[in-house]
Amino acid sequence: MLVYFVLAIPLFPSSVLARNATCQDHLAPSYPHHPVCPGPPHVYLVKPSQGKGLGVFAARDLDIGDIVMRETPVIKISLPKLRPGSGYPMAAISKLVHDEFSMLPPSAQQQVLALTHYTGAQEDADADTLGDIFRTNAYNTGDKAGLFPRIARINHSCRPNTSYYWSEKLNKRIIFATRKIKAGEEFFVSYISLLMPQEERQKQLDRYGFKCQCEACAQERAARDASDHHRVTIKNAFANFDHQLSFTHAKTVMGIQRARQNAEASAQLAQLIQAEGLADYYARAYKIAAISHAKLEDWQSAATWANKGYEVTYMADPESQTTLEMQQLTSVFIANWQTQLGDRATYLR
Repeated sequence: MLVYFVLAIPLFPSSVLARNATCQDHLAPSYPHHPVCPGPPHVYLVKPSQGKGLGVFAARDLDIGDIVMRETPVIKISLPKLRPGSGYPMAAISKLVHDEFSMLPPSAQQQVLALTHYTGAQEDADADTLGDIFRTNAYNTGDKAGLFPRIARINHSCRPNTSYYWSEKLNKRIIFATRKIKAGEEFFVSYISLLMPQEERQKQLDRYGFKCQCEACAQERAARDASDHHRVTIKNAFANFDHQLSFTHAKTVMGIQRARQNAEASAQLAQLIQAEGLADYYARAYKIAAISHAKLEDWQSAATWANKGYEVTYMADPESQTTLEMQQLTSVFIANWQTQLGDRATYLR
């Protein structure tokens, strides 16, 4: 049945509006990433996590998009030139970190020195304790790297329940929930790319000095093998779709058939990523699905997928180019859908 109620798709992502518990400044505009909003009250507790040292746990229930933390880096450095095949020179990084560390107040220095760190055999000769702490715990902050003592307490999972982004405007890294989280649950982020089998993921995690026992890695063998297969399938699908994201409409019989296959495959890709719980990859999959359906001039589906992409990119960073792009795609596809519905209505008279 043809549906004429176009406004069923909200252009603004209502699912990411802030809850009162996320921002207590009721004078501030009511969405979580607004620069006026001072940030959430503490919604987390730092306490021992079995087998992981300390961890960060939810102090109350959180919904998708709720803010967990906003933190300014206590140390931020410009990284030295990358050495091909051997990474960044740790001696140079340690020198930069020491210079910044020496200017911190004693309380901040204690926070930094309390962080867990791991020294691999390769780094023994080039880095000291402070350099190792930074290497183990720092995050990229645009073209620099920063150390966030509170965020550094969040442990890794290959199926995380939070994600993060760096806000240049606020000079903060922001952690937000990517699914509903119950009080008492531990928060997890991902330290690595997740589109690899478990064995390859563990090799990447060796630099942090722990063996991953997250829910994805600790599954029974059959379930873990299936998950590994899904992740490799997702990675390959992304690579296959990368050269098919132009906006040219299919016109020939073969072109239409291929476009229909791609649209179906793009929807399956999005569903597979959702089933694996890999929220960091939702936006990319939704964009692929939106464009794949647009090539068929299936504007209803294209608009639906584009709006889903807009919602998740808005959560990740409301001011990013990707968010603006998905907002524009949603608007264009809704407009095309409205035109298409109008043309059909005229034809049916």
